[in-house]
Amino acid sequence: MYYTILLMMLRKNIAIDLGTANTIVWVAGVGIVSNEPTVVAVSVDDNKVVAVGEEAKKMLGRTPESLMANRPMREGVIADYQVTEAMLRYFIGKALGGFTPFKPIVMVCVPAGCTQVERRAALDATLSAGAHKAYLIDEPLAAAIGAGIPVSAPSGHMIVDSGGGSTEAAVISLGGVVVHKTARIAGTKIDEAIQKYMKKKHNLIIGDTTAEDIKIKIGSAIPLEKEEKMEISGRDLVFGLPRTVTITSSEVTEAIKQTLLSMIAAVKAVLEDTPPELAADIIDKGITMSGGTSLLRNLNKLLTEETGVPAHLADEPLLCVVRGTGLVLENLELWKRSVTTKG
Repeated sequence: MYYTILLMMLRKNIAIDLGTANTIVWVAGVGIVSNEPTVVAVSVDDNKVVAVGEEAKKMLGRTPESLMANRPMREGVIADYQVTEAMLRYFIGKALGGFTPFKPIVMVCVPAGCTQVERRAALDATLSAGAHKAYLIDEPLAAAIGAGIPVSAPSGHMIVDSGGGSTEAAVISLGGVVVHKTARIAGTKIDEAIQKYMKKKHNLIIGDTTAEDIKIKIGSAIPLEKEEKMEISGRDLVFGLPRTVTITSSEVTEAIKQTLLSMIAAVKAVLEDTPPELAADIIDKGITMSGGTSLLRNLNKLLTEETGVPAHLADEPLLCVVRGTGLVLENLELWKRSVTTKG
């Protein structure tokens, strides 16, 4: 008995928000220890991991033939199992901060709409990366807990968690997800829409990082009162030579409009399926938005316009999921029915 208690005290509890764009790691009693891009650079010859996170992101689109930098997560789920496992090992090792004889207990969040095969892959990758026991929690529930929503109350709360790979809309009541929809459209698809627009309108080919910069600096879900401009460099589609053009914020709004409406379609689908009693609660409380893509300027205004329900940003939307995952990990007995486990 005492040995078990001692083991529990010595084992570290780690919560990981394994996102398409960023991976955030939280350690019990310490807080957030790592927030890095979900990018891994691999050597082509021997398939060995060369760099992970911030260092690997700098290599995107700039690697020689001997190296390959890519994102092992696609649309919120594992796309490359081996690379994801190596990346998880790196993040778990970083969280442990050196050698420890006791393997940690790790909880990872996954989209509510992912399949059993995708869930099993996430559990197996976490165990192979060095976890003693692995737990999974649905992202919308973790985001709602992290946003400070009283999810255990017998009333309806709506959360829209929009990250790099997927947008999750869910209604939560009595500590569980009542209705949810996952649209595998989010930040990455917005970047792709900007790239397509630049190619079609300006005959300019730009990279993922440049598209992301445009989105962050002058992107807006609805036209801005004061137009903003930005100079963009890329490769000319016709002549194949480097060229610079100026793009305006209204052009970016036009480029991303359809993608944003596809994301909002998932929110509308959830509202349509919500039981009337819970729908009344949501009208009163509004929609809480979390995730990196929710930081896009005026996205909450567009969501309010399209649904008729007031939408507001959670405090620190990027950290909601990992905070919620950490809180669940600290109170496992309370949340036993909401998590999947292996180990």
